[in-house]
Amino acid sequence: MLNYIWLGLIVAAVLIGGYNGALEAVSKEAFDRAEFAVMKLALPLAGIMALWLGVMRLAEKAGLIQLLARALRPVMRRLFPDVPAEHPAMGAMLMNMAANMLGLANAATPLGIRAMKDLETLNPRPGVATNAMCTFLAINTSSIQLVPATAVGVMAVAGSVNPSAIIGTAFLATVFSTIAGITSVKLLEKLPGYRLPPLTKPEVGRAGSPLPADAQNDVGAHGVTRPTDIAPLDWIGGVVLAAFFGFFAWAFLRFGFPELFGHAAPANHAGQNLFSRAVNTISLLSIPFLLSFFPLYASLRKIKVYEEFVEGAKEGFQVSVMIMPYLVAILVAIGMFRAAGGIEMLTAWLKPALDWVGFPTEIVPMCLVRPLSGSGTLGLFTDLVKEFGPDSLIARTAGTIFGSTETTFYVIAVYFGAVGVKRTRHAVPAGLIADGVGIIASVIICRMMFG
Repeated sequence: MLNYIWLGLIVAAVLIGGYNGALEAVSKEAFDRAEFAVMKLALPLAGIMALWLGVMRLAEKAGLIQLLARALRPVMRRLFPDVPAEHPAMGAMLMNMAANMLGLANAATPLGIRAMKDLETLNPRPGVATNAMCTFLAINTSSIQLVPATAVGVMAVAGSVNPSAIIGTAFLATVFSTIAGITSVKLLEKLPGYRLPPLTKPEVGRAGSPLPADAQNDVGAHGVTRPTDIAPLDWIGGVVLAAFFGFFAWAFLRFGFPELFGHAAPANHAGQNLFSRAVNTISLLSIPFLLSFFPLYASLRKIKVYEEFVEGAKEGFQVSVMIMPYLVAILVAIGMFRAAGGIEMLTAWLKPALDWVGFPTEIVPMCLVRPLSGSGTLGLFTDLVKEFGPDSLIARTAGTIFGSTETTFYVIAVYFGAVGVKRTRHAVPAGLIADGVGIIASVIICRMMFG
């Protein structure tokens, strides 16, 4: 499906650009987007990838990934029946989901890429997305959002009296989009056009991409990586961990509820209820917590933390180079289509039908851009907030949509590009269905709560 979408965007951009007299802009945008994909996305991502893949290696070597996967085994087994219960992919997917729920984009993307690489070790058909990969992508693009931090921040800067009002609406909308994403991906995988054929004899037992050479000795049945040489946690380690958790419990109260310590609440706490303040504080502390807890715990289990971190970080640059062609392809097509005026033309065509059903046409351009470009959507959302006011129904609906949908094509390009998957099967339609349900749910919920 992605082949047809990509070709359609390119051809439509040239035709529409010729009709609108915008071919020069289309050509310029093609080169600008190609440069942006490499210089502004792929290369900066290399450093972030190196950091989180190094930390993830420590978590895996210390056995934390397996513990996390074991704790939520019943739920994950239902969602991913083809993945062994204690496979490292289970823990990586759980950590990615948690980062997405807290709005930690810088952590969610590397963790998601790591999960895809782990899933690829179980793939008997390299280059073809497995059912587990498609399900993970559907959950990723429709992830339940506890705090739409960016949207709340834009509304706060614009002077909203209650910028956190969209936290509840975004949460409810993402509940519906997540249900739609999971339901659609499970139904679509059974359709003849997306169903995987039976394995041929050479494919049976093949593990897809091999594990790193230094991990080969740790591989058991079904490609599960088992940590070796992990020392048990002694009483001193228990005391250290207790002190560590005590410090972060104190930090949670100190930053989330400074009134308890006789300090004035910061300006960004204005208008927030206790739940919003608690979730925002967890988001603030989660990155420092993860970056310190994993190395500390691994060290207490007698893991050589520096050496293992460096080994994991080596993958960061390799992954960023691998996804460059995929990013260039998708971003160039999207940029050309937007520069040609394709979004405006679609908006004009859809306006009569949307007016008839009562859908606010002011947010249509943002809805059309959302699966294609995060920065473009942010720009359109900011314009809506300025034009209609941060506490208007239009602004709150747009903020809810921004917080409850995802840049589906970017996510697919990055995640599948990291493992060289070219045949994405039903991942694209499932992601778009989740986005569509999230948009419709956002409009209905906001009209009920703010209309």
